[in-house]
Amino acid sequence: MKDLYVSWDEYNRLIEKLALKVWESGWHFDAIVCLARGGLRIGDVMSRLFDRPLGVLFTSSYRDNSGTTQSRLIIADHISSAAPLPPGRWLLVDDLVDSGATLVEVIPMLKSRHPGLEEIRSAVLWRKGASVAEPDFYLEYLPTNPWIHQPFEEYDHMGPSDLKSRWG
Repeated sequence: MKDLYVSWDEYNRLIEKLALKVWESGWHFDAIVCLARGGLRIGDVMSRLFDRPLGVLFTSSYRDNSGTTQSRLIIADHISSAAPLPPGRWLLVDDLVDSGATLVEVIPMLKSRHPGLEEIRSAVLWRKGASVAEPDFYLEYLPTNPWIHQPFEEYDHMGPSDLKSRWG
């Protein structure tokens, strides 16, 4: 179970490849919902590429031990968006499925809270072997379940004074 380190260039390339995979499937959707925080960048890029409204649903399960240990899943009560999302088909995006618990809980919850939702499909960059859920679209299958070090994680252990030291 070797760790996986991802640079900004690789991360951005993966988002673009995921967008292409969704587009090439021929499936059309009316809105995108990203799971924050991991899906924020993916949702933003896809919203721009597909010209679809973006909603943000805050979820949290990695809070313990500096964000490295999974605990009970917390799901926000509402989706944040500039305007109500259109009913119909939604694409749910996140960075990865680890245990799969988030997808297992979020998809039925969205269907119950949004009766006009006809279909929801999921898209992630990485699917780990330990996941009990299989997203509809994913780029890389990681059977050994490595810890993924994403480029934005450097900010988890920084503060403004660290930036001041970096940029003078």
